[in-house]
Amino acid sequence: MVRIFLADDHQVVRQGFRFLLESEPDFEVVGEASDLIETLDLIAHLMPHVLILDLTMPRDGDEHVSDKSYFTRAEGLKILTDIRKCSPDTRIVILSMHTDEAYVLQALRGGALAYVSKQSDATVLIHAVREALHGRRYIGPPLSEKAIEAYIERSNETPFDSFETLTAREREIFHLTVKGESAPDIGRLLGISQRTVETHRSNCMRKLQLHNQFEMYRYAIQRGFVSLD
Repeated sequence: MVRIFLADDHQVVRQGFRFLLESEPDFEVVGEASDLIETLDLIAHLMPHVLILDLTMPRDGDEHVSDKSYFTRAEGLKILTDIRKCSPDTRIVILSMHTDEAYVLQALRGGALAYVSKQSDATVLIHAVREALHGRRYIGPPLSEKAIEAYIERSNETPFDSFETLTAREREIFHLTVKGESAPDIGRLLGISQRTVETHRSNCMRKLQLHNQFEMYRYAIQRGFVSLD
């Protein structure tokens, strides 16, 4: 029996995929998750044969949360690496609304074997799962295999930039911080609480591997975000 794990932040979508997958006599959905952190935890425990994953899930999978914070593309790439570490035998199939080639490239470079658009026919997803099971890469229509290969070749020398893992709000707070604005002032400027500002700032430092605001300021100078003049 092929053990499959579903990760998507919409319950209705997961229910539809479960029904589709379990219509195959040798497929069994052994678990579900609504956010990427939960996915990591459960994958490490269940170690399924195949993970069907939407990379653009929010940090908090609660569908009732109105102000959701989503992972950036670079963070999604990091999550794929973490999944491969905690469950190296799990084959990853990306199921996404995004069909631009740069986004597909991110998934392939991160270790996904198959990439399927959510607009695809049901048979495409089934085929993708079976191809991934055999260790074969599969890219569903309307994506171009030849174009993806070209992107891979051009991007192999592109270094990973941790700054790209910051969300839009985190970057905004980063730039205001290195300009000398205090947390209360940033909060008033952006219309958010001081605690929220401090949380975002803490996330910035964690992602950039900085330990205090002095290191954040030095990082900004090195990157050319601020001038010593």
